[in-house]
Amino acid sequence: MRILDRIALILTIIGGLNWGLIGIFQFDLVAWIGGGQDGVLARIIYTLVALAAIWCISLLFRNKNYAD
Repeated sequence: MRILDRIALILTIIGGLNWGLIGIFQFDLVAWIGGGQDGVLARIIYTLVALAAIWCISLLFRNKNYAD
């Protein structure tokens, strides 16, 4: 698995855990760390997670060549 794939998966997992916190506890960890939902740092994190999720879509359509 390429390093970019791993980074994308990690960011997507972080996003999923954050959504879980929002759904269960109504606590947005990213907003808390980034100074609110409108904070620059939070918006950067949200954008990186979204880009990682888009990248992970490509993982569904790749050939299963395990030699890479």
